[in-house]
Amino acid sequence: MLTKNRQSDSTINEMIRKAFPKKTVADIKELTEGMCNVTYNITFSDGEECILKIAAKDTTGNTSNEICLMAAEVKAMQLVKEHCSFKVADVLAYDCSRTICDGDYFFMEKLPGSNYTFIKETLPEEVRRGIAREIGEISRQLCSITNPQFGFLGDEKRYDQLSDFVQTMLQNLITDGQKKNVDLGCDANELLEKFESEKHIFDEVHSASLVHWDMWEGNVFVKDNHVSGIIDWERAMWGEPFMDDRFRKHNRNKDFLEGFGKKDFTEIELMRIRWYDVILYLTMMVEVFYREFEDKGQYYWSKEQLLGVLAEAK
Repeated sequence: MLTKNRQSDSTINEMIRKAFPKKTVADIKELTEGMCNVTYNITFSDGEECILKIAAKDTTGNTSNEICLMAAEVKAMQLVKEHCSFKVADVLAYDCSRTICDGDYFFMEKLPGSNYTFIKETLPEEVRRGIAREIGEISRQLCSITNPQFGFLGDEKRYDQLSDFVQTMLQNLITDGQKKNVDLGCDANELLEKFESEKHIFDEVHSASLVHWDMWEGNVFVKDNHVSGIIDWERAMWGEPFMDDRFRKHNRNKDFLEGFGKKDFTEIELMRIRWYDVILYLTMMVEVFYREFEDKGQYYWSKEQLLGVLAEAK
C-alpha cells in the first residue's frame, strides 16, 4: 500500500531517542489494522507503551481531499483535548522536519481498551446500543468546537459557504477518479449539474463545527463496555456535523441519533445528507486506486451504495 511508509528498526530507534532520550526500547511492533498511515506499538524497558504514527513520504497515494493529514490530525486532537470531555490520545512528540524519517511522524499516548471493530460482535446488544449512544454524544460535543469558515483542517484554504466546500470535495473526487480511469457508475457532468441545482440546501448552515468525518467502529476504542477514546483524526474538517461517517446511509441508527440529540431530519437536511453519502462512497471508490489496494471489494461495495443513493434522489 502506497501510504504505508514502513521504517527500519534502526530508524525508528533513532526517532525514539530524539523524542525520549531517557528511555530504552524493549519492543517495536507494527499494527496492521490501519488503512493509511503505518503505526507501531512501542514498548519501553520500564513497561510503558506508546504509539508511533508515520505519514507517507509523499502524496502519491492520497486523493486531492487529503491535505497535510498528519498536521490536521495533531491539530484536531489538540482542539478536542482543549474543548471536549471525551478521550483522545495525548501527542507526546511531533516531528515534521524530515531529518530522521522521510515522512512526518508523531508519538502519542496508547489509549486504554480495544479497537471496537475487533470486539463488537462479542458484546451484548444492549452494550452495543449504549456505545452507539456514546458515539452520538461525542459527535454532539464536537459541535461545540466552531469556526466561522469551512474547509479541511490540514488546508489553509477556507470557504465562506458550505456549498462551495462540498462542491470542491465533489469536483476533486470526480477529477481524481478520471485521472485513474475509475468507473464511477454515473455521469460525472450530470452529478455536478445536479449539485449546482441544489446548492441552496446548504445555505441554512452558517458556521462550521469540527467534524471527525471517519468515526467508524475501527476508530473507536472501548473499555469496560464504554468508549475509551477516538483515534485517526487526519481527515478532520470544519464542516457540518452530518458529514461524519455515523450519519451515512449504511450505518445511521436510532441509538447514535439519540446520543447526538437528533430524532428526525427535515427534507432539506436529508438532501444534504444524501450529498454527504455521495462524497463518502466516491471517496471509498477512488481511494482504492490511489492506495493501490489489491482487493477491490471496497470499490464494488461503495459503488453499490452510491448507486442506491443516486436512485433514491431521483
